[in-house]
Amino acid sequence: MEYFRTKWLTHPLAHPVLWLALPLALGFAFSLLIPRPIVGTITFRDAIYSYSAGDIISQLRYAYDHPEIQAVVLVMDSPGGTVADTESLYLELIRLREKKPVVVSIETMAASGAYYLAVGADYIFAKPSSEVGNVGVRTVLPSAPSVYEDEISTGPYKFYGGSRDETLRLLDPLKKSFYKAVVLGRGENLLTTPENILSGKLFIGSEALRFGLIDALGTYSEALAKAAALAHVWNYETKDLRPLALGPESTAVYYGFFLETADGTQSPYPRAAGAYYLYIPESDRRLP
Repeated sequence: MEYFRTKWLTHPLAHPVLWLALPLALGFAFSLLIPRPIVGTITFRDAIYSYSAGDIISQLRYAYDHPEIQAVVLVMDSPGGTVADTESLYLELIRLREKKPVVVSIETMAASGAYYLAVGADYIFAKPSSEVGNVGVRTVLPSAPSVYEDEISTGPYKFYGGSRDETLRLLDPLKKSFYKAVVLGRGENLLTTPENILSGKLFIGSEALRFGLIDALGTYSEALAKAAALAHVWNYETKDLRPLALGPESTAVYYGFFLETADGTQSPYPRAAGAYYLYIPESDRRLP
């Protein structure tokens, strides 16, 4: 018996260091089999209209459906766009946010409808000089009814879809809907008056932070770190969701949301009449 006891104590497996190292080695080996959590990124540098919104919605839905994607960072540089497409994007983002953290990183601008979208996120970063806000609605009125001898319609607004007065009456309820989204998203963080928010002002990032329109001044890297922290994940990797959701060859395609001037230059005005959550720079308002 003494012989076997001595033999066991001299056996390599009896060494205490080995007993500590073995579980660590096994744990490391198993960790290699477990996929790393992903913070997905969506880059949006366009106006909000049917085609661009469709691209972003596909990426938001992909993030929602894939459990390996633990959080999403939406990188934004947009002047806003159509009312209906802005609302569609906002609702999809809210749906994703109920399941996973969403952080917005504003680059140059999140104006009008783009800010409407941003307030649906859990956290908003901007640069000190980013332009943020422009809460409100603008309209491009349909042409006044004219007489066309070679065209017949069953009603005076068949060609235009509605009257100029009806379009104008839409502005107030749309403005209230926008403001409601801001209040819902920012809550007690808002540190300014409704009049200031609804004035349509664009605030630079440092002002937006002071008024509670954003949460912090920061970079894209800080937005990634915040999204991971909100999801309680570490040792994560980042992936662009566009090729995953739309295919590896997918690229952003522009389908002519903006009107072109007589010399072929793209203007900041939309092609169609209607109400818009859209910012148009002062220097460009002389264009038709």
